[in-house]
Amino acid sequence: MTENTATDRLAELSGHGVSIWLDDLSRGHLRDGVLADLVGTKHVVGVTTNPTIFAGALAKAHDYDEQMGVLAAAGSGVDDAVIAATTDDVRDAADLFADVYQRTGGQDGRVSIEVDPRLSKDTDKTIEQARLLWSTVDRPNIFVKIPATKEGLPAITKAISEGISINVTLIFSLDRYRAVANAYLDGLELAQRAGIDLSGIRSVASFFVSRVDTEIDKRLDAIRTDEAKALKGKAGIANARLAFQAFEEIFSTPRWEELAAAGAHVQRPLWASTGVKDPAYPDTMYVDELVVDGVVNTMPEKTMRAVADHANLRGDTVHGTYEESRRLLDQLERLGVSYTDVTDTLEEEAVVKFEKSWAELADTVTAALARAGVAR
Repeated sequence: MTENTATDRLAELSGHGVSIWLDDLSRGHLRDGVLADLVGTKHVVGVTTNPTIFAGALAKAHDYDEQMGVLAAAGSGVDDAVIAATTDDVRDAADLFADVYQRTGGQDGRVSIEVDPRLSKDTDKTIEQARLLWSTVDRPNIFVKIPATKEGLPAITKAISEGISINVTLIFSLDRYRAVANAYLDGLELAQRAGIDLSGIRSVASFFVSRVDTEIDKRLDAIRTDEAKALKGKAGIANARLAFQAFEEIFSTPRWEELAAAGAHVQRPLWASTGVKDPAYPDTMYVDELVVDGVVNTMPEKTMRAVADHANLRGDTVHGTYEESRRLLDQLERLGVSYTDVTDTLEEEAVVKFEKSWAELADTVTAALARAGVAR
């Protein structure tokens, strides 16, 4: 596979209307030019982060030692140091993507930073930290990530109403996706009444894909029938396709048309968790099977490079699949795999996982501050 052919594959995906975002950010990649190269040669037009990504970045390199020394000398606490390190990286990445942001009229060139996952059940504190992150990074092309928990929904509405652009994360179910979209519309209407320019507000709704298959496949394996086995690896894609159907319905209503006439932008669906967890599956299937104009696919670097090398792109693979996708989810219910239980379980596990990653991040920063203090 030549470099030019690989790049053309990513260009083809982009040409189908899929914005390619990288699900990774580290100070090392900012400094060594890796991220700039992906932007310049691989059609990457955005970056997403989460506590797991930042925990890995801080634990694996010494790129943060100098800053930790300055923070230790200033007597910064752990939480303040975490915010300082992560917002600096996001600000630098946002500056790197500034040209993309301008070229796409604000649609892409976006960098996301997530609120502290320990606040996922606290609406008021989530709003407070969304404001803090937005003002601290102080760049128009960032997204503040708020999880789509029940407590997160009113926080999303409030942040949008104040003109803060939001990446809604950890969406697993269709009902919750509809609630997220409604929270966005509520926020836009409040912003409009407050006299805020709606054209400056952007949002994406991050619908998780591979984790759905991981949980459902586990339950199908326990059933031990040929019918169950035949359904493995299909639910995540079907679920995402039905989310796109819901997106089309929501953003074609008279309510939406009135907001669009006032300058509002749709809340684009974003396919998250698109790295394949089961090695038995094609490593590009969560890209190949979810190609449709107007979405974002945020990929780990490994998945993105696999797509560049051997993606099986066949044009739009979402439209025309809704009836089949619905039948598949119905079939799972008949086999005893509860959709509601699966999505509730995934949300709970995701919050716990990010809380654990935040704790690991805090431990890493604590150790770095201690080392810096000793070095002084």
